Amino acid sequence: MRISIIETGFFKLDGGAMFGVVPKSMWNRLNPADEKNLCTWSMRCLLVEDGERKILIDTGIGNKQNEKFRSHFEPHGVKTLISSLADHGVKPEDITDVLLTHMHFDHVGGAIIKEGDHLIPQFPHATYWSNEKHYKWAIDPNPREAASFLKENILPLKEQNVLKFIDVEEGVSFTDRISLHFVYGHTEAMMLPHIKMDDGRTLIYTADLVPSSHHVRLPYVMAYDIRPLDTLKEKSELYERASGMDAVFLFEHDPVVEAGVLKKDDRGRWKLGHSGDLSII
Repeated sequence: MRISIIETGFFKLDGGAMFGVVPKSMWNRLNPADEKNLCTWSMRCLLVEDGERKILIDTGIGNKQNEKFRSHFEPHGVKTLISSLADHGVKPEDITDVLLTHMHFDHVGGAIIKEGDHLIPQFPHATYWSNEKHYKWAIDPNPREAASFLKENILPLKEQNVLKFIDVEEGVSFTDRISLHFVYGHTEAMMLPHIKMDDGRTLIYTADLVPSSHHVRLPYVMAYDIRPLDTLKEKSELYERASGMDAVFLFEHDPVVEAGVLKKDDRGRWKLGHSGDLSII
């Protein structure tokens, strides 16, 4: 198995929304905001090559949205989804599976491209994977999440028969080496891939449950989350489970820290014990 980070660039989100009830005097030291109170975040995807399968986890924001949309989030950076895949010798047509943790625009936007007036899958030979519970939630969104679920990112996958659903069963196997765990605090039935590495340890792609190393502390919960108290509980449960499997956490949105290992401090609080790039695994 080969595991590769796929950087798709950066974007900006309101710092207060990203840190929830944590005061700006505290979070601004971690990820300083600009004059519009926006902080820079990564959109870090993952490529898992296992036998004949090339599995892409999440797809970033993509590039098909109009300038008005882009002005709100200011996507930038040298890396793109396709250029990062090319750096690893992979073309769009090589991807066999696209595993979407959830369908917010910064995770699913790169799944679809625009050719003329048509919206088509970016990866022509891939099966795209979600779950029916989340899909139904995404296509009929609540007012709180409506701006994050864009139908042009979602419906073409269903209409062109490339979207399949995974059973919502805790710890369900996606492959022999990848199991999926479901969480409900950030959005309905978000999927967290747990990947068994060659050395026996587990790489956990935390998606938006723990979007950055700054969110490891339990109270650091995004205001975007639909059920913040569930997020607190799910983070705590994940940490306890991970401590028993020698796990490495991959942070999708951290602008600097790609991955890390968690430990408890002398007060029993969870913190990042070791961080860096994927060389730590």
